[in-house]
Formats: sequence, structure tokens, C-alpha cells
Amino acid sequence: MFFCYLLSAMAEESGMFMVPQTVGSVLCCRCGIPMAPNAANMCVKCLRSEVDITEGLQKHVIIIHCPECDSYLQPPRTWLKAQLESKELLTFCVKRLKNLNKVRLVHAEFIWTEPHSKRIKVRLKVQKEVLNGAILEQSYVVEYVQQEHMCESCSRIQANPDQWVAAVQLRQHVSHRRTFFYLEQLILKHNAAASAIKIKQMDQGIDFFFSNRSHGVKFVEFVGKVAPVRSRNDKQLVSHDTKSNNYNYKYTFSVEICPICREDLICLPPKVAASLGNLGPLVICTKVTNSIALLDPFTLRISFLDADQYWRVPFKSLSTSRQLVEYIVLDVEIVSSEVNVGGSKYCLADAQVARVSDFGKNDTIFSIRTHLGHLLNPGDYALGYDLYGANSNDGELEKHKGLILPEAILIKKSYEEKRQKKRGKPRAWKLKSLDMEVDDRKGRAEQEKMNTEYEQFLKDLEENPEMRFNMSLYRNKDYQPSEMTSVADGDDLPSVPLEELLADLELSEEEEGGSDSMME
Repeated sequence: MFFCYLLSAMAEESGMFMVPQTVGSVLCCRCGIPMAPNAANMCVKCLRSEVDITEGLQKHVIIIHCPECDSYLQPPRTWLKAQLESKELLTFCVKRLKNLNKVRLVHAEFIWTEPHSKRIKVRLKVQKEVLNGAILEQSYVVEYVQQEHMCESCSRIQANPDQWVAAVQLRQHVSHRRTFFYLEQLILKHNAAASAIKIKQMDQGIDFFFSNRSHGVKFVEFVGKVAPVRSRNDKQLVSHDTKSNNYNYKYTFSVEICPICREDLICLPPKVAASLGNLGPLVICTKVTNSIALLDPFTLRISFLDADQYWRVPFKSLSTSRQLVEYIVLDVEIVSSEVNVGGSKYCLADAQVARVSDFGKNDTIFSIRTHLGHLLNPGDYALGYDLYGANSNDGELEKHKGLILPEAILIKKSYEEKRQKKRGKPRAWKLKSLDMEVDDRKGRAEQEKMNTEYEQFLKDLEENPEMRFNMSLYRNKDYQPSEMTSVADGDDLPSVPLEELLADLELSEEEEGGSDSMME
């Protein structure tokens, strides 16, 4: 072959005449039309009239569809959730065909049908070797007929909507619901409660009800990955059949979340402080995931306490975020350069502060050391814990002999004065919320307390980008930016950048219309 090619190249260079080569053709042995030669010496039309490679393949199939959860039965007992014209449904339809291994599947696609027709049509293109080794390709249509039949879980729910198999009781024994506001957004982000048949808001927690024990176990595992928890479970016999040896149980999972929250002031027990390398003992909780991040505000040392370590020697907070006091910063003197500790920036500084509530009453000034030297300037406001006027009965303080308490510990910079200008104005973003049952018997004071805590949670989101990392924030269509407002507010007030909002996943009109499932 190479020799022939070389001769032709030499002939072209020398200017010799070359006869052009043409592709040969033969006559079809059936109809006599000219065609390219093949192993059967037949044209495609004659070959298809002689051989039907789709013979013996299924053209009509009956599939079972659950109209409630939009799932399809994969025999014998598996239910597969799939949307119309999705990859999952196409794979399911192809796998339901028998004898498809006799041919080679080349392509499969849906043919549009009316959604209410209860028919699904799929066009398949297959290949098979026929006469004398010739390969024939042919397309055919398979029609799937949907028969409506509710799955076992949906039929149980329809018979009794309150009938559940597994219940997860999520509790945190604290005086606020900030943790549950944050946990709610994580659940929505990861769609962890998609299989819950009912969600009920309870005092100091939330109850989740599932129609299957495995769904409850999966949800408990999810909560254990995002928060330090301990759990226990129990089961109660509902009914049993002695002849078939079948037992029906109701399962209950009790999940307790660690009472330590972000921005809490903690006095570590001596054993815990020693296990963490003599940290503290006065520390600040800076972050809570499946472990607790503890920061020493005087040395900038940070340690992490996992759930097992905490529940082995549990302890409570010395002061919580509800006890924060507003201070005004009079003077700041940087002690050390800015450092990055645990992904956050801190800077040690000596500061002189005074309580805002003391203005006009006394001239009490506190000289303290703070880890917020990179944020505070003279004239700024900060929130902190007043240990000078506090009367603490914590038993852990008595165990540390010779411990001298500082007069105040600052926790974060305060923007409350600047927020007064924007009070009552809508934010540029919204959060979704779980569709849960709420006890309407709560008093007005209890509802106002919850609204205040939720507003504080939204402020924390604006101030802390790290908290927003695991959440989905949506654009607020009611928000109309104003140039005059943005100039008056200044750049110091923290807010959520528009780049972080989910522009492609805006809330639909149905979701916005339901006031019960949306909190602004």
C-alpha cells in the first residue's frame, strides 16, 4: 500500500497522467438499483423488507406509577422517583425492556405525549448483524402505559396523615432559638427533611416525623455532621401478627444539641482546660459545627472540642449572647500584629471602654485587653460581657483558684447605631423556611421574642460571611435600591453582597405567596 502511494506521488511529480479511481457500485439482487457493495448485496430497503431486527422486542410495556410521590415501581418492591423526560426515567424505561440484549442499543429518546394521557413513548435505535455479516440499524417506538397505584408509604399517609413510623425529637436546652434558625437553613440547603411527613415546632426544639425508620436514621446522621449532638432511641410495639411473625413498631430518636452557642463566654472545667493544653480557662466560642471552636481572647490560642469530648465532660456557658452589653471604645493601642487563627483574623490590643448605659451617670472607664484590635477604632461601639457588674454563680469559677476576672470581654463590633437609619426598610435578600406546624396558643410576648431573635439572626448573617457559606440566600423582589440611601448609610455597615444571592434560584410566586412558609 505504501509502495503504491509512493508510485502515485512520484507520478504526480513527474507530470505523468493518472487514471482517477472511482468507487465501484453493484446492483441490488432484489430491486436492481445501483448501490455501494455490502456483504448481503442488497440495498437498505430490501434488507429491511427481508429482515426485521426488532422482531421479538417489546413494543408495549405497563409500568406502575404513584401519583402522590411521582415515583415508579421497580419490581419487586423498589420505588424510583423520576420526573417526566428525565435521565432517570429514561434509564428506568430502557431497563424494563426484555430481550434487549439481543441487539445493540445505539440511541434512546422521548417522544412528546400529553401529560394527562398516561402514556410515555420512547424511540429506540438499535443495530444487529444480519445476512452475511451486514449490520442493519433500525428505529422503533416503545409505548409505556402508566397504571396509577399508590406506594406503601403514600397509601399509609392517605389513610391516616398523622400515622408516622419514626419521630426525631431535636432539642437544645437554651433560652433562645438561634441554633434552630441556623440549622433550619442547613436542612433546606441539603434537603435533609425532604422525606418528613410532618414538622412541628416545639418548645426548645423541633419534631420531625417520618414514614420510615431509615429516613429518621438518615436525618439523625445529618444533624450529627453539622452540630455536636448526642442521641438515643427507643421503640414501641404497635401491633404484631403471631402467624406471620410480623411486628410493627414506632421508633423515637431523642437528639440533644450541645447548649454551647457561638459568641458564648465559657469558663472551662480544669480537666477540659488541661486536656486542651491549659487553654483559658476563660474562652469564647467562635464557631459551632460538629465540633466547638474555643478561642482564648488574651493569647489568641484556639482549640477544637468534638462532640465526644464535650459530652464526656459537659459544661455550660458562663454568659450567653442575650447578656451582651454595649460599650463605647475610647482608646485602642495595638499590642501585636494581625494574625489568622482558625480561618479568622484577630489582633491583640489594649483598649479603654465605657458602658453606654453609664453615660451621664458616672465616669467608670475599663482598661481591658481584646482580640478585636483590627476592627475597633476610638468612637466605635462594641458588644461584650460585663464581668465587673455581673454576679456569677458558676461553680467552675471556684475551681480555678487565683483566677482574676477581667472587667469586660468584648465579643464583636456593634453596628446598632448605624442600623437605626435602615430600620423598617426591606433587605435585598430573603430566606426560605421549613413548612412546620406552629402552636398558635403562644402569647404575644413569646411571638415578639421569637421575631426579635430572628431579626438578630439576620443581622448575624450580614456581619459574618462564614455563616452564609452553607446557606442559600435569595433575591428579594420587593427590594428597590436607592442611591440616596446607599450614600447615607455608608460603607461601614455590613451587608450581603448581591453576588452571593442565588439569581438563578429566585423564589417562585407560589413560595412567596405562602406567608406561612416565608419569614422576612
